[in-house]
Amino acid sequence: MAEKIVDVAVGLILRADGQLLLGDRPTDKSWPGWWELPGGKIEPGETVMQALARELDEELGIRLTEARPWVTYVHAYPHTTVKLSFCIVTGWENQPVGREGQQLRWIAPAQALAMDNLLPAAYPPLRWLLQPDRYGITGVGQAQQAAAWFERLDQALARGLKLVQFREPGWPGGPADEGLRALLQQVVARCHARGAGVLLNSVHPQAWLSLADGLHLRAQDAARLAERPGLPEGALLAVSAHDAADLEHARRLKADFAVLGPVLPTDSHPERPALGWDRFALLNEQAGLPVLALGGQSEATFETARRHGAHGIAGIRGLI
Repeated sequence: MAEKIVDVAVGLILRADGQLLLGDRPTDKSWPGWWELPGGKIEPGETVMQALARELDEELGIRLTEARPWVTYVHAYPHTTVKLSFCIVTGWENQPVGREGQQLRWIAPAQALAMDNLLPAAYPPLRWLLQPDRYGITGVGQAQQAAAWFERLDQALARGLKLVQFREPGWPGGPADEGLRALLQQVVARCHARGAGVLLNSVHPQAWLSLADGLHLRAQDAARLAERPGLPEGALLAVSAHDAADLEHARRLKADFAVLGPVLPTDSHPERPALGWDRFALLNEQAGLPVLALGGQSEATFETARRHGAHGIAGIRGLI
């Protein structure tokens, strides 16, 4: 007999200052006293958003006015398995109150991760919430263009870009050229000075990983791995994906996030058909980890991407 999976709508309620709302579980429920994200079971015939609006009213007395889909994640507890549809909530009416007798706490996501009595299923979304929602990709091309490109990078960092992928597959001397290693060092120095991180694309030598803050696997390189590669503690792992199988493998590798595309037509990959937003949203629902939209992305598409469940956007020209 197949295991019954309970569908649950969960809200990450975020104030403008970035603080997140947690509540502790009442004594008449399982895991009493443990802190959790608000939400509850999706009733037959309800959409995720309908269930979330009802649950937030019943639990907290607030009326949902602004929310968007995010990550859907399956978590197995000892006695039940839950399919958690996480949504980002940024608008509501009324002040939250514990209508079921629970205590409420506003807390920074990073501080919440350090709590000992946080419900286990809450840890993944809190880690994901800390990932940048814009992911710039290098496109220097050749040494003569470096000075102009660094000006654009500095402008992007000044605008708040916090994560960059170093990816130069078409470099004249090849992706292992020593001149590229020096370029990587310059990119890292500039990014670190602004508090931004750099991931190294797997097209480049593995030995260069020590210079970066993590690894970005091309889909074909990820497919050759059976488990998450050994990375230093705190290093990020990102995976490129083009379909459901790629996303499933990214989840198996315990990637911190995936990049899915192309969503819209691009000059860099004219041979690859665009997914479109509806297909992107469908694949994102099955991903089980944060997904960034790639392909034709810029600030002009950022909100569209998030309405379709994206964590954010990734791009070359559109972000740097």
